[in-house]
Amino acid sequence: MSFELPPLPYELDALAPHISKETLEFHYGKHHQTYVTNLNNLVEGTDDASKSLEEIILSSDGGLFNNAAQVWNHTFYWNSLSPSGGGAPTGEIADKIGSAFGSYEDFVTEFSQAAITQFGSGWAWLIEDGSGLSILKTANADLPMKHSAKAILTIDVWEHAYYVDYRNARPKYVESVIENLINWDFANSNLA
Repeated sequence: MSFELPPLPYELDALAPHISKETLEFHYGKHHQTYVTNLNNLVEGTDDASKSLEEIILSSDGGLFNNAAQVWNHTFYWNSLSPSGGGAPTGEIADKIGSAFGSYEDFVTEFSQAAITQFGSGWAWLIEDGSGLSILKTANADLPMKHSAKAILTIDVWEHAYYVDYRNARPKYVESVIENLINWDFANSNLA
């Protein structure tokens, strides 16, 4: 099986001004593509070549895990964003956020803090772990499925996700993503 860079669910300039076309050209077109290329090179001619992405993630470590997980993480991240996203959630996700965090505002505070305080490169996740929604921070390529949890939404806090647009102002990037880009329709679909 050969892995391919999945198409973005929107045009390269669709998230501007919150995430620029230039950022997506590098982040999606270079970083994400490199993970796909590396993954294909690592599995070629091995037993892993016939496995699904998820099977590779759950059965590997080191460089193979890192590249497979980053292919999955980035694909999930692009879908966690929408040009018409942001604002308060609606539907089932709104009810579950209310139950888990008390209010949407409390969720925003906790999710933002997780993203801002993740030391170094990593991710902030809204997850479902069997007991309701919660927040998870992961470093590097780590992801919820390695912790028996289901990803609902994510924010990428590797520097390449925001440095072109926000320089070192990670908090401003996180605020902008939550207020303007979070894809609540995607979150609702992940609860199904």
